[in-house]
Amino acid sequence: MSGHTFIVLMSSVLLVGSLGLIASESCGQHADRNAAIVPNREVIHPFNGKDLTGLTTWLQTTGAEDPEREYRATDGMLHVDGRGMGYLATVDSYRNYHLSVEYKWGKRTDGSGNVRNSGILLHATGPPGNARGVWMASVECQLAQGCEGDIICIRGNDEDGNTIPVSFSSDTRIAADGRTRWQPGGVKTPYAGKQFWWSNHEVGFRERLDNRGADDVASPSGEWTKVECICDGDRITIKINGTVVNECYDVYPTAGRILLENEKNEVLFRNLELRPLKHHGSRAHAEETKKHSADP
Repeated sequence: MSGHTFIVLMSSVLLVGSLGLIASESCGQHADRNAAIVPNREVIHPFNGKDLTGLTTWLQTTGAEDPEREYRATDGMLHVDGRGMGYLATVDSYRNYHLSVEYKWGKRTDGSGNVRNSGILLHATGPPGNARGVWMASVECQLAQGCEGDIICIRGNDEDGNTIPVSFSSDTRIAADGRTRWQPGGVKTPYAGKQFWWSNHEVGFRERLDNRGADDVASPSGEWTKVECICDGDRITIKINGTVVNECYDVYPTAGRILLENEKNEVLFRNLELRPLKHHGSRAHAEETKKHSADP
C-alpha cells in the first residue's frame, strides 16, 4: 500500500467515524423521547416560531388529528383557536429547567360567561390524553383569569390503566373562605388531586368573564402576561409578571413533557423557552454536586 493510498483511506475512516459520532450524539438526545433533557448550558426553544415542528397536538374528539387546524403557528406565536379541549405538547421531556412563556387571550370564549381558561401542564407523563381523554397526568400552572398561578394535580393512567400518582406538598395558610393559600413558612400540606390556590387568590372571587381579583398580577385581557415555572428537582416555583405567587415541593413526577392547554378559549403563546437553572441555590445542582462528591 502506498503512503498516499494509506493517507486517503485513513482520512476516509476518520471522516466516517466523525460522522458516526455526530449522528450517534444527535440521535442520543432524542432516541428515547421519555428520557428527560436538561438545559445545562444553552436555552432551549421548543417552538421554532415558524411551524409546529417539535410539538404534538391532542383534541378530546379527534386525538392526535387536527382536521380544523385548531393549533397553528402565526407570526411567531402559537395560536390555540379555542374550539375544543386538549393541548399542544412538546415532543421531548424535560427536567430541571426555568420555563418562560408569554400568553394573551384572543376573542373566542366557551360561551359560558365564565373566566377565560388555559394552563401550562408540567412534568406530563403517560400516553396521550391519559387524564379523562383530555389531558396528561401532570402538575398544572393555572392561567384562568383570577386564578393565575394556582397549582393543580392532574392524575391520569399509564398504558396498563394504573393511576399515575401525581402529588406535591406546599406551605399554606387557611384564608377566610376555609381554602388554603400558599404561605411561605406555613403549614406543610400535601395535595393529590385538588386545586391549590396562589397566595393572594381573592376570597369570594367571582369567576365571571374578564373579572380580575383585587391583587391579581396578571395583565388585563388582551395584553401579554409573562409566566415563569422554575422546576428545580422536586420543587416548582411559579412567577406571574415577575412576582412569585406559588410554590410546591415533594413534587411527583419531577420530569415530563410540557403542555399548553386548550380549554375552549382562544389563547396565544410566544417566547417559549427553557433556560438552565441558576446553580446558586439550586436544589437539583446541590443534589448533583453531592452525588459526584461521593464518587471515588
